Amino acid sequence: MTFGTFLRQLFRRSKGDAAQAPASTPRLGAASLMLCPDGSPVSVATVYRCVKLLSEAVASLPLEFQRMREGVFREDHDDDLWHLLNVQPDPAISAFDFWRQVVVELLLDGNAYVVPVIHPLKRKVWRLALCSRHTVSHDLCHDTYTVSDITNGIYGVYGEPDIIHFKGLTLDSAKTGVSVLTYARLTMDIVRTADRETLKRFSTGGTVRGIVSNVGGVRGFGAYQDEELNRTADDIDSRFGQGENIVALPGDVGFKQLSLSSADMQFLESRKFEVREICRFFGVHPSFVYDDTSNNYKSAEQANMAFLSHTLTPMLRGIETELLRKLVSPSLTRRRRFRFDPRSLHACDLAGMADYRAKMLQTGATVNEVRLMGDLSPVAGGDRPLVSANLRGIDEALPGSPACAPDSGTKPGDTEKHTDNDNDTDTHDEKE
Repeated sequence: MTFGTFLRQLFRRSKGDAAQAPASTPRLGAASLMLCPDGSPVSVATVYRCVKLLSEAVASLPLEFQRMREGVFREDHDDDLWHLLNVQPDPAISAFDFWRQVVVELLLDGNAYVVPVIHPLKRKVWRLALCSRHTVSHDLCHDTYTVSDITNGIYGVYGEPDIIHFKGLTLDSAKTGVSVLTYARLTMDIVRTADRETLKRFSTGGTVRGIVSNVGGVRGFGAYQDEELNRTADDIDSRFGQGENIVALPGDVGFKQLSLSSADMQFLESRKFEVREICRFFGVHPSFVYDDTSNNYKSAEQANMAFLSHTLTPMLRGIETELLRKLVSPSLTRRRRFRFDPRSLHACDLAGMADYRAKMLQTGATVNEVRLMGDLSPVAGGDRPLVSANLRGIDEALPGSPACAPDSGTKPGDTEKHTDNDNDTDTHDEKE
């Protein structure tokens, strides 16, 4: 025997191990298509739709920086803050992408940090830098923020007034937020487990699982021993995994199924429940995530109103308050404010917008103000308020009033004076 033959025999794999290696490997199915490699929760369809809906709804609203003039707040387009909030907060991204990412961070991480960068010469805010996730360390005791963001080039320790901190819902401390997914952890685990199981069933063709046993027991020569039963089980498992539907069992070998069907596990009902449960956490109506629910015009309208009133408005109010607190001096907070314009959400609802403008016109708005909502140029005489009767001017009397009587050549004051003179004459005659 040569030395090479000795080495080959020494490291040669036995036949039993070669047969068991492929079949003994746990069958986990194909690579998950419904979950991202890093296990991102956005890979779940319902979570992705809720986050996309909320973030793009906020990003699509114009954020107005308003200044009080003559007792009324007016939008100030000349201020640099208007350009930062509505056009380009950062030289690398647009305002839409900026606010969308702010809401995404708020929902998935619970906190969104924005650093107002001051221009060294103008001494004004020229950039709003949104810090990347996990680059900010918040010291709750000293109210300081340590930022180490390589992507945006932001480093240093900032005080509480120097950084804009948008927070999610929290139950123990108002200084930091908690993501929605933290509260929905159990539901998310159920969804991921169901997705993996569904993918495995489809990838393996619904392969069954069970126990192989010797029906006749150990009966003398030729009966299956433990080793032979294991080999038979591995063979059946590999043949099922290859897609075979019917497999012959030799001798007295029996097979007892242990796995349940999808109907027995109520996959369909559980997946419907999971969709509604995630929608409850995000405050989104199931119809917005294309859930198979019966809807009519009235229920859809009520769902829109509930979404605007109970989900979107508190989020917008929190952003407005934080911007006012950090970007405006305390002495000017009564004469400055930030406001999202919710009318942009109905920009595609032409019938609803027409009805809204008609009602605004009936309640005292001028024609030019209504035309301005539709980006139309003003018209002559359109700055006069109208009443709802016949859309007449407020300074004009209504038909049938004494002021609208035909001119008889006598002024109302002259008529009253003449009447008084007649009364004086009658009184003088009675005295005589």
